[in-house]
Amino acid sequence: MLNVDYKKIIKDGLWNNNPALIQMLGLCPLMAVTTNITNGFGLGMATLITLVSSNFAISLVRDYILPEIRIPVFVLIIASNVTVIELLMRAFFYDLYGVLGIFIPLIVTNCIIIGRAEAFASRNNVISSWLDGVMMGLGFMLVLVILGGIRELISQGTLFDHAHLMFGDIAKNWTIHLADNYKGFLFAALPPGAFMGLAFILAFKNYIDQRWEEKIKFRNTSSLIS
Repeated sequence: MLNVDYKKIIKDGLWNNNPALIQMLGLCPLMAVTTNITNGFGLGMATLITLVSSNFAISLVRDYILPEIRIPVFVLIIASNVTVIELLMRAFFYDLYGVLGIFIPLIVTNCIIIGRAEAFASRNNVISSWLDGVMMGLGFMLVLVILGGIRELISQGTLFDHAHLMFGDIAKNWTIHLADNYKGFLFAALPPGAFMGLAFILAFKNYIDQRWEEKIKFRNTSSLIS
């Protein structure tokens, strides 16, 4: 790809083609682990690192892979990266790894990873593939964190609970309490609460997109009239 539109890559990853809100990929781990911000951030970081490293590696070797075996090679590269991340988490973030459980190794089967490998990294240069991995990973992680924050706030009345699992002992006092007498709303911590939370986030994004389109149309109409 000779002419790379880096601005488009950034906008697509964070907003216009967000993997969770537009492509609707990776919803299983997104729904399962986002009971609080810490869990969402932990899985989001693992997914982001996998996307970046996999896109980078696949773009490097794309010219040497036969088309007939490209998918098995992609899966092998992704699985190798996930294995390294899993071992590092077990070594340095064992408690968080215990909470996230099976969803760390299951990153291998996440459609976002293999989708970006096939649709982008296998067709573009290293720099743009790396940037695509960063932006798609960030877009996915932001949705995980926001959804985790919404569910944690409603279900427990807290924010950044158990942050020490990710950031160490320094984060033990990071927990923010909504109110001392707040008993929480269990529905938000259950799977239906995850669906409702994602639905509200998606509706909010669509509302912003609609207002932005109306603003652009108004500007174009005003310029034509003048």
